Amino acid sequence: MIPEDLKGFAICTSPRTGSNYLCELISSTNVLGNPDEYFNWPEGRLVDDPAHDDSVEGRLRIALSNGQTQNGIYGLKLFAHQHDIISSKIHWRSYLPNLSFVFLTRRDLIGQAISWALAVQTGKFRSNQDAFGEPDYDSDLIEELLLEIVKENARWQLYFAAAGIQPLSFVYEDVISDPKQSLAKLGALMGLNESPLPTLSSVVISKQRSKLNCSWKERFIADHQDREKLHRLCDCYA
Repeated sequence: MIPEDLKGFAICTSPRTGSNYLCELISSTNVLGNPDEYFNWPEGRLVDDPAHDDSVEGRLRIALSNGQTQNGIYGLKLFAHQHDIISSKIHWRSYLPNLSFVFLTRRDLIGQAISWALAVQTGKFRSNQDAFGEPDYDSDLIEELLLEIVKENARWQLYFAAAGIQPLSFVYEDVISDPKQSLAKLGALMGLNESPLPTLSSVVISKQRSKLNCSWKERFIADHQDREKLHRLCDCYA
């Protein structure tokens, strides 16, 4: 039986928005839950939990238990493609009591796509992981991932609009520049009387951007600035 007095939030986002940093920042307060990517099949066995339970129900139970702080607040993180998996098996929103939503995006979409391309090529998705490959500039890959990011963001926006959900919106660049303000907004959403304070020494995730990211961005823009291509997200008007 799930206690009805629990309340929590789902961070709905796309890859490379600083979501791992945000999750660690939130967890460091000890009062805003322990959000994590509880539906990261199959990487969960490698990154988070060797005894990873692949069932959707099992992952939801873990999100409520591991994702909860002592005051009864829980958190989780979700990508759109992961939502496809769990929503095909269970009405997950009804399983999670008093659920609110956080929509995390990034202003610098090209920077986000480049960060994703680097992670795909090197296998280094977190700053505390080791790389197993060397990155190589690939304009087509960056463009492909840029399109995927735009699609993921649009899908979440459509989901919120259709369900009448007003999410708390976070932007990566704002979270980085003023993490305490972001935590204060989330604390207010969760009904805390005082703004939660982070323990920054326990946040091990850091920015991975380097000179390589910047040079790739300049090169990508130079490659595309004269193109007259307007992408279609679907063939709705075909």
